[in-house]
Amino acid sequence: MDAAALRSLLLVTAAIFLVLLVRRPLRRGFGAGPAFTLWLLPPLMATLPWIPTLPAPLLTLPSIEVLSGNLAMAVAPAHHGSRGIWLASAWLPGVLFCLLRLVVQYLKLHRHSRPLPEAWQPALRSAMDTLDPHRLRLHPAGPAVLWAPRSLLLLPPDFMQRFGATERRLVLRHELTHLRRGDALWNLLAELAGALLWFHPLMWLALPRFRLDQELACDERVLRHSPQDEAGYAQTLLHSAGMSPAPALIPWLAEPQLKERLTMIQRHRPGALRRRIGCLALATLMAGGVFVVQASTGPSSDRQAESDLTYNAKLQPRYPAPAIKNNEQGTVLLTVQVHADGTVGTIAYDPKHSTTTSADLIAAASDAARQWHFNPQMKDGKPVDGYARVPVKFDLTPLPDGANKD
Repeated sequence: MDAAALRSLLLVTAAIFLVLLVRRPLRRGFGAGPAFTLWLLPPLMATLPWIPTLPAPLLTLPSIEVLSGNLAMAVAPAHHGSRGIWLASAWLPGVLFCLLRLVVQYLKLHRHSRPLPEAWQPALRSAMDTLDPHRLRLHPAGPAVLWAPRSLLLLPPDFMQRFGATERRLVLRHELTHLRRGDALWNLLAELAGALLWFHPLMWLALPRFRLDQELACDERVLRHSPQDEAGYAQTLLHSAGMSPAPALIPWLAEPQLKERLTMIQRHRPGALRRRIGCLALATLMAGGVFVVQASTGPSSDRQAESDLTYNAKLQPRYPAPAIKNNEQGTVLLTVQVHADGTVGTIAYDPKHSTTTSADLIAAASDAARQWHFNPQMKDGKPVDGYARVPVKFDLTPLPDGANKD
């Protein structure tokens, strides 16, 4: 498995676990809205390993000292293996199956929906607000929101008979709040995440709790604007027939959610100040998570290009005779492009950090560098093109008596 994909999976696992752990305390302390917003943490953590980080400063390799007859080089070779991707052959069929199931469910829901009878529109006009009547459809799965490029609001064929005028108003207000909050899109993204992580047990544990927190946040917003409707809202939930949530659908009521939703209605909800504090604490938590992850997955975890000691020791730069005659010495700093296979690409002389401008010394250092071999830069466990800064120091200091000369 690719290193970035593995880090992404580990971060998602930790984020989902954290959300499942703190969602209830956060809801009790700061409200259902901040608790639902906490679900942004897993996708945020999942994307961090893929976000490009600022490049690390290019490290300078140990200096190569060239005397009139001697060369010293001190660098250590490194080796790194690549990882296979055979798990993709087991993962991809599961993803395709989940996506196919999602598409089939959506097409089935859309195909079985029918236009809203015109006779209903006068009775529902006051509760529809500014919603286009064409986005209201009849379907036995309603009341529910069906995500689409323009999300649809599904109503059951017996909607006018099953619910009284007040109950119809509350049900439509709830569904319209889903539309305004963009919950249909969030629900779609959650289903897609479930398809990508079909193998992950925490994902199957998280999806129904995501849907519950979504409904609680929607209920809270509706009742925040009309607290006088609390009793009627609870009565309407009790009067509704429960249904199991289906992919691509946000139902008015799923039976397992009934107890939690009624409890939230009866409990005193946090005021505006506590909600703001909760949102601030949540933003701090997410920002802290991003900082920690970026610090741990930054460029420092990747190896930069390094000189191959064993190979390059046989290809020592030679001190040019004209430079010796002209008493030219100093350090030539080369910026060497290192290909993923360790071979040398372009070579550039860095005048800003060099201490000599001698053309003979620059040519001698460059000629030797073209024959060198490097251990390439590693990124996410794979060799990639990179650069190395190599200082080559030419020194005319006489060798000690008895020192070997070439």
